[in-house]
Amino acid sequence: MAELQRCVLASGNAGKLRELGNALVDLQIELIPQSDFNTVEADETGLTFIENALIKARNASSASGLPALADDSGLTVDALNGKPGIYSARFAATSAGGKPTDSDNISHLLQLMESVPQPERTARFVCALVWIAHPDDPEPVIATGSWSGAIATDIAGAGGFGYDPVFQVPGLNKTAAQLSADEKRALGHRGQAVTRLLDQLKSRPR
Repeated sequence: MAELQRCVLASGNAGKLRELGNALVDLQIELIPQSDFNTVEADETGLTFIENALIKARNASSASGLPALADDSGLTVDALNGKPGIYSARFAATSAGGKPTDSDNISHLLQLMESVPQPERTARFVCALVWIAHPDDPEPVIATGSWSGAIATDIAGAGGFGYDPVFQVPGLNKTAAQLSADEKRALGHRGQAVTRLLDQLKSRPR
């Protein structure tokens, strides 16, 4: 059996670590959270999901000395000119300057969308994954996924996280928060990006 290749995940999110780690098992890649290296989180100064994922990957690789994988994801809403976009996790500003909760962000989104008619409530979840072999890697592996849907008028479902309870899935009369983990993996933006990333990594020299 081939020796496991250790790789740092530019996140401390347990859900992402589990989901992405399971996907990389067949490639003999072991994902380790950046928190194991006391990594200071990167300043996400990019203007796109790909730019921010690359910033996070280079930061984690530099701190750990390992190859790095980073994920930057979010929701884009057509009626809001693509917002919240790269600011999805901090869409609802707080007076104390702290990070808003998922509930805060959803409430803010629904308030902004209150007068938008159903045909104009189209939206997409977007995921960008970046893999680099070392901090200065000039040839990062980049994979993206996009999941089209619409913004519901009410919250439904207790699964998932983020904006899942208000993201209507086309043809299923469900929100993303009402899907099983397998359904979400098969349909979702992150599942698409992971599949494309794996295809590229399989042909990349180790």
